[in-house]
Amino acid sequence: MQLDLNLLTALDALLEEGSVAGAAARLHVTAPAMSRSLGRIRKVTGDQILVRTGRSMVPTTRALAMRAQVHALVQQAHQLMSARQELDLAGLERVFTVRWHDALMAACGMALITTVHRQAPGVQLRFPAEPGADTPELRRGEVDLESSSSRPTLPDIRHRLLGRDQLVVAVRPGHPLAEGPLSLERYVAADHLTVSRRGRLRDQIDDALGARGGDARRIIAAAPTTDFALRLALGTDLLVTLPDAVTRPARDQLGLLTLPLPLPMPDVPLYLLWHQRFDDDRAHTWLRETAAETVRALFTAPASGAVPSPDGPSHT
Repeated sequence: MQLDLNLLTALDALLEEGSVAGAAARLHVTAPAMSRSLGRIRKVTGDQILVRTGRSMVPTTRALAMRAQVHALVQQAHQLMSARQELDLAGLERVFTVRWHDALMAACGMALITTVHRQAPGVQLRFPAEPGADTPELRRGEVDLESSSSRPTLPDIRHRLLGRDQLVVAVRPGHPLAEGPLSLERYVAADHLTVSRRGRLRDQIDDALGARGGDARRIIAAAPTTDFALRLALGTDLLVTLPDAVTRPARDQLGLLTLPLPLPMPDVPLYLLWHQRFDDDRAHTWLRETAAETVRALFTAPASGAVPSPDGPSHT
């Protein structure tokens, strides 16, 4: 016999009301229609469900045993099919995977974890390291949110611009380049670090210098993470050129100085990415909004630890 799931709703009403008439009124059907539903339920379950005692009806032992489970199933079905189900953050239990650049994670990962745990204590966050190559986890649903400096090209990947950053030069306190204006000639003549999880010994700065027909930078090393690059800069005379707002918390913690980059460069955009399957997922929407607010705070925080430019305020 093919199972009619509508019978669950009828069974729930019958067990809650304890009468055919009451269940019919609750579901806005006629009493004969509810009687027919009760007959079908009895046939499917092999149990009387409700039996007459005098002028009333009482549930059978099996009906009493299944009442709570039937009610829970009906409620879950209503929530599943509801276009605007309410989001209960206090009762939400879910694991989200957020894959962010290491600098962004260091800058506001703790703030995101704190906010999420305060609002939804049953939610767990996973922060896997960025891979050495582009991977399809976002499309496969294995990653919920991702950070990127580029707009996605795939039509099923959604994006939101969180802010635009400026490149600055980080140096240790007392660095020779912190004395006097940092010209392009002095900048190019110094020893540099790049930050690349793939170990690349050039980046967009070198492309811009090449386009101008100028001298190339001298790259001493490629650091795998921003934190390692900043610590190298702190203990050496190496220069590292990084986005200002995203790396500012780590630089300030280490006590590094920043200098205006003496080379015109476009701003660095920061995007939040997710797959379109989550567009109408209210829990995922809440996570996206929370993450966006957390990251945007980086772009409104006051700058510190910067060396003023001789021609005016620092770019930081």
